[in-house]
Amino acid sequence: MRPEQWDIFKRAARGEKLDQVPMAMIIDSPWIPGYVGVKHLDFFLDPEVWFQSHLKIHQEFPEIIFVPGWWMEYGMAAEPSALGAKIKFWQDNTPSEYHTLYNIEDLEKFPDYEVEADGFMALTLHRIRMQRQRILDTGEILPLVTSRGPMCTAGFVRSTTDFMIDLVEKPEWAHKLLDLCTRLIIDWLKAQARAMGPTVEGIFILDDIVGFVNEDHYQEFCHPYLKRICDAFPKDWVKIYHNDASIEACLEHLPDVGFNVLNWGKQTDIADVIARIGGRMCLMGNVNPLEVGVRGTPDEVRAATLDVLEKSRGENIILSVGGGTSPGMPRQNIRAMLDALNAFNARRR
Repeated sequence: MRPEQWDIFKRAARGEKLDQVPMAMIIDSPWIPGYVGVKHLDFFLDPEVWFQSHLKIHQEFPEIIFVPGWWMEYGMAAEPSALGAKIKFWQDNTPSEYHTLYNIEDLEKFPDYEVEADGFMALTLHRIRMQRQRILDTGEILPLVTSRGPMCTAGFVRSTTDFMIDLVEKPEWAHKLLDLCTRLIIDWLKAQARAMGPTVEGIFILDDIVGFVNEDHYQEFCHPYLKRICDAFPKDWVKIYHNDASIEACLEHLPDVGFNVLNWGKQTDIADVIARIGGRMCLMGNVNPLEVGVRGTPDEVRAATLDVLEKSRGENIILSVGGGTSPGMPRQNIRAMLDALNAFNARRR
């Protein structure tokens, strides 16, 4: 992300009125290797392939703000791997996680974690230090540190199904696991910030499993832990929340957590989101990422993009797809989103 792009993103996140609606996209290992034509294992294990893949996309789409930008990740492996989850790697797909906490009471036997040494956190931090100066030499910066959220991490370690049962049958143990995951996430984000250096001014939390619970369970098992994470970082930092599962139970509460940018899924129309939280958060979304972004024609993408923009009236919005960029989203559909945005911005001027 270039410094001027980060400045635009920060201003949008803080609710400032911009002359033009910006466009941002979350890109990571589900989409990047297929788009640039490399194997996933090469993307993860060959530093040159990883660097050139990102550089190619940034040069191809200089108008787009990529979030978090130069994301060093092994799919969703880093957080659960530090707590003992089994990670499987594939040639042509992102890693998958398999839970190992078969009995939640075994939490008492867990050794203390070390973010600098455990699992794929250690490897990620090393990669950040390896690539940091080379990224800065391109004229870009590293403004965001990133983590899966407490519910997501707990679900990977325990298994999502078993953890959902724990919320009802063993709530005290569910809280113990969420407390552990929250402490881990805060320490993980701070370790990334140390590795990236002084350009960091924001956090990016992804937690879709929040969308699996009702409002009462959200308030008990999600809200306090997400707030602890936000409160652990400076008030003036940008705080982004991603959840492309359901946001029905948490939507009205998210501004009180401390997040100022919401990236959500296709299930809730932007007009409904605006009606429910108004100007309390900047909305990053929400063109349908799969049925439109991947499977739609450019004309369908343009129409869907204009629908989102017109419903927002260009206020308090960063144009994006409703979630991360889905595997297989082609160049022509990304260009179609940009074309529709340019036309909308031209009309506003």
